[in-house]
Amino acid sequence: MNNDHLRLFVRVASTQNISMAGNDLGLSPAVASMHLNKLEESLGIKLIHRTTRKVSLTEEGREFLPHAEEVLNAVDSAKASVGVGSFTPQGTIRITAPSSFGRMHIVPALKEFVKAHPQLKVDLRQSDSIVDMVEGGFDIAIRNASLTDSTLIARKLATDKRIICASPDYIKQFGEPKTPSDIVNHQTIKLIGIDHWDFDTPEGVQKIKPQSTIRIDNGESVRDACIDGGGLTICSIWCAYKALNNGQLVQVLKDYPVHSDTAIWAVYPSSRLLAPKVRAFIDYFLKYYGDKPYWES
Repeated sequence: MNNDHLRLFVRVASTQNISMAGNDLGLSPAVASMHLNKLEESLGIKLIHRTTRKVSLTEEGREFLPHAEEVLNAVDSAKASVGVGSFTPQGTIRITAPSSFGRMHIVPALKEFVKAHPQLKVDLRQSDSIVDMVEGGFDIAIRNASLTDSTLIARKLATDKRIICASPDYIKQFGEPKTPSDIVNHQTIKLIGIDHWDFDTPEGVQKIKPQSTIRIDNGESVRDACIDGGGLTICSIWCAYKALNNGQLVQVLKDYPVHSDTAIWAVYPSSRLLAPKVRAFIDYFLKYYGDKPYWES
């Protein structure tokens, strides 16, 4: 396959216009059409539906697109590694991220991220389930958990400090726990998937299994239920920081830090070459979050 043909195909997929895509690459409409024909002939499949008004990808074209982008990114990375060519992120970067973190700390940055990389498009999927990156066709996944998958490369983007918190009204009514053991005497709100709350104590790590009457599968909803006075909960500072700053929540058990090895990670499939678009995403959000994340300032 000809890399120039692949680059044209990717550009056509973006513009949905052969003439416009060809013009972007310095090709006449006739030459652009010829290059696309040659690409389809070399693959033995039809990639593009052509009509008088617009073009669109066939089902095979949609399946082929991420692979074409991957080939081009690999070529660009290889050139950049020896100082040849340009390090220009382009195509579509497909990202999966936890729902709450994505809404609060990725979406607000996307406008400026795309502005900084005009040849790049973002496809963000938000889910609290751990997805198979390769099967899902994702370039990068944001995870706020301990990492166990050795087949993935991980880059730490930010800390994920967790605390125990409650609303002032709850504390006024039920009092404040003095030690982790006191939690069993309090109402608690549990984030589904976190069955034990672990604390660093002078005697070592102490595990507490709260008896929760409210169980929720979304971090923001757990936080909101806590603000409403539903009980104590464990919460990441990135999720609770605004409520902590405005007094809707207060931290309790400050002398007993939550024991956790979680962080905000950017993970991607193992590869010798890091695609320019993935590198651009990681570099941008490392700077955006800062050495000390803004939510901990």
